[in-house]
Amino acid sequence: MIFMLQWFADMVTYQWFSLIKGSHLADAVNFFVYDTLKIFIMLSVIIFVVAIIRSFFPPEKTRKVLSYKRQYAGNIVAALLGIVTPFCSCSAVPVFIGFVEAGIPLGVTFSFLISSPMVNEVALILLWGMFGPSIALIYIATGLTVAIISGLVIGKLNMEKYVEGYVYEIAKVGDGIEMVVAEQTWKDRLLYARDYVMDILKKVWPYVLVGIGLGAGIHGYVPTDFLAAYAGKDNFFAVPIAVLMGVPLYSNAAGVIPLVAALQEKGMAMGTVLAFMMSVTALSLPEMIILRNVLKPRLIAVFIGIVATSIIIVGYLFNALLPG
Repeated sequence: MIFMLQWFADMVTYQWFSLIKGSHLADAVNFFVYDTLKIFIMLSVIIFVVAIIRSFFPPEKTRKVLSYKRQYAGNIVAALLGIVTPFCSCSAVPVFIGFVEAGIPLGVTFSFLISSPMVNEVALILLWGMFGPSIALIYIATGLTVAIISGLVIGKLNMEKYVEGYVYEIAKVGDGIEMVVAEQTWKDRLLYARDYVMDILKKVWPYVLVGIGLGAGIHGYVPTDFLAAYAGKDNFFAVPIAVLMGVPLYSNAAGVIPLVAALQEKGMAMGTVLAFMMSVTALSLPEMIILRNVLKPRLIAVFIGIVATSIIIVGYLFNALLPG
C-alpha cells in the first residue's frame, strides 16, 4: 500500500506537474499528495472500525457507567471511556450537563473532558503511521495520565460552586425514568459506522488539508535543523512556547498531526512536538468559549492552568528521554 501511494505521489509530482526532483516545490507537492492519500485512507478504515466499537457506548450508557464511579477509579474509567466515546466542542455543553445531572463528580467529568479530544482513535492511528508504535503508545499513555491527574486535582479543589447554577437545576429527562434503548443489530452498527465515517470526514477534511499543507510547506522549504535552534532541547523555553502557540489554534488530531510530523522532521524536539499537539487538542480556545456556557471563569482558568502545567511537564520529560 505504501509503495503504491508513493508511486502515485511521484507520478503526480514529476509526470503530471513536471516538477524537478529535489526542488523545494517538488518536495512540498510530493509530501502533500502522499500524506493526503495516506491519512484519508487510514482515517476511513480506522474510524469505521472504531465506530463499530463506539456503537456499544452510547452517551446514556457512558453516563450510567460513570455515575457509579467515584474519584480515583472514576477518573481512570472516565479517561479510558474518552478514547471510544464522541466528544468535541460542539457537544461539550450537553455532555457536561448530562454528566453533572447524573451525579458524576466534577473531577471525574473533567478527566473525560480532557481525554476525549486529546486521546482518541484518530490520534492513535495517525501517530502510529507517522511516528511508529512507540511514540503512539507514549502519547496515549501520557494523555491518559494528564487526564486522570488533572481530573483528580480539580476534584480535590471542590470547585462545584464555579459551575453555572442552572446546570444543577435542569430537570432530568423523563423525571428519573430510565430510557430503554433498543439493542442494535449488526446491520444497524455497520450502517452507523458508514455514516459516521462520512460525517467525520466531512467535518475534518478542511483541517486535514490545512495541516498537510502547512506540513508540506515546512517539509519543502524549511531548512533541515532550522527549528532545532528555536524549539530543540537546547532552548529551555521551547515547551511552554509551543503550548502557548497551540492553545489559540482550532484543529483536531487529524489536522495537527501532519503539521507536527513536519515540525519534528525539521528538528523540533519530540517532547515539544507532543506538548504542542496536546495543547491544540485539549485546550483549544473555541472549546473554552463554549464551556463558558456551563463553567464560571475561575474554574475555566483553573482547568487551563492545571492541564497546561501537566502538558508542559510531559514535554520536558520526553525531551529528556526521547531523541529529538
